[in-house]
Amino acid sequence: MAEVITMPRLSDTMTEGKVAKWHKNVGDTVKEGDILAEIETDKAVQDFESEVEGTLLYIGVEEGGAAAVDSVLAIIGKEGEDISGLTGGAAAPGTGTEEKKSEEEPKADSPATSEPAATAAPEGVEVITMPRLSDTMTEGKVAKWHKNVGDTVKEGDLLAEIETDKAVQDFESEFNGVLLKQGVEEGGAAPVDSVLAIIGPEGTDVSSVGAPKATAPSTEKPVEQKQEAKTEEKAAPAANSSTSDRVAISPLAKKMAQDKGVDINSVQGSGENGRIVKKDIENYQPSAKSAASAPAASAAAQVAVNFVQGEDTETPNSQVRNVIAKRLAESKFSAPHYYLMVEINMDKAIEARKEINSLPDTKISFNDMIIKATAIALRKHPQVNSSWAGDKIIHRGNINIGVAVAIPDGLVVPVLKNTDQMSYTQISASVKDMASRAKNKGLKANEMEGSTFSISNLGMFGIETFTSIINQPNSAILSVGAIIEKPIVKDGQIVVGNTMKLSLACDHRVVDGATGAQFLQTLRTYLESPLTLLL
Repeated sequence: MAEVITMPRLSDTMTEGKVAKWHKNVGDTVKEGDILAEIETDKAVQDFESEVEGTLLYIGVEEGGAAAVDSVLAIIGKEGEDISGLTGGAAAPGTGTEEKKSEEEPKADSPATSEPAATAAPEGVEVITMPRLSDTMTEGKVAKWHKNVGDTVKEGDLLAEIETDKAVQDFESEFNGVLLKQGVEEGGAAPVDSVLAIIGPEGTDVSSVGAPKATAPSTEKPVEQKQEAKTEEKAAPAANSSTSDRVAISPLAKKMAQDKGVDINSVQGSGENGRIVKKDIENYQPSAKSAASAPAASAAAQVAVNFVQGEDTETPNSQVRNVIAKRLAESKFSAPHYYLMVEINMDKAIEARKEINSLPDTKISFNDMIIKATAIALRKHPQVNSSWAGDKIIHRGNINIGVAVAIPDGLVVPVLKNTDQMSYTQISASVKDMASRAKNKGLKANEMEGSTFSISNLGMFGIETFTSIINQPNSAILSVGAIIEKPIVKDGQIVVGNTMKLSLACDHRVVDGATGAQFLQTLRTYLESPLTLLL
């Protein structure tokens, strides 16, 4: 009988898995122990082996697709076996690529998603929609109509002033005709791409064209809005007069003129009251006289517009980055962070490291020394090695330090179990091994679980000081900066010394300020006097 293979739970925090790669195709023979697929969890990519033998009859999640834990991943059975009863109902919860598409794309005849088709506009009638005037705009408000129903509208005429989420902008007509309908009343708002106005031949019936008016007029400070609109409107008539230095020009035309290097003072406007509009800039041809009179300006304009446009690209988030983003956001906004900073004199630590590294087959880093010192300090301050659990605080019996490692997908935190009982050389070997495997996605899920405290070190990048977000369920994280050579005061004298800054981020629900400060004092003692670690 066919066996249904479900998406496994490969870590205690995993809620869904992504199939990074299939090692078997439908129809292939599968033996117990064969690698079926590589599953990307919220922490790592792991091989998933088959526990049954037979033929791969069905794949529930396509390569690159994701599915919830316990949903159908695959079905294995005898070749030619009928599995329609298993795929018909059981496969539905899985979120394979094809299934996702079918769920996301509503059927054309679905009563739940179908909308009545808009009535086609009569010949010669143009439907003007609410424009998207900024990249973040989702709806626009009509601050003022400059044309009323029945008014004649020419191309370039100012139709209305549209208030976006950033500013109030003039909106020009691109068509000739009569304003037959206003889709949004003055002071009202409507979503982008909904009907704003309808222009066409006089007397045309447009009662069935487009949607009803989007919203009722807004009552929020209408007086102020109208005053703003009037203030902006004042400039237009006066700007075209010969006694004024300002030129009447629409915002769009002004931007086009700047991009093309056109002197707006030499452009004849065809809009209302001689206002320069879009088509005037598009059709502008500089005269020989004006071209000769400003060669420097033309050259500068050419330089300004001769640039290569960049191209936006997109990278789909990996499962790891999605979970990192979710966890960090939860930590930052659920745990009340506070930060303590201290500067350490590292002169004696530098000497101690030289002596240790002079021993045969021994090579440790400053990071290894900091991890060791932190583990011993946590033993003396167990409150920092605790976790918040809603109605109680859990005091962790083991000291397991997580070491942040940067990978292309973000940040992972492999864990050194029982760090306080490890020697320098054990810490050094473990950190190197785990960091190497983390970058190659070779860490197992259990190697990234169970941390009680975390350390993030950016000193190798020259960063002097920074703060980190707590890696929950920890209650604190230590940020380690670079060792800097600089003048320091020692025994009343200014001498050259080596200092390093540490920053401790604490969850105030668990670690009080005094407790965090005492922990940093102890850690400072261990690093400034490394021999005390042997006591």
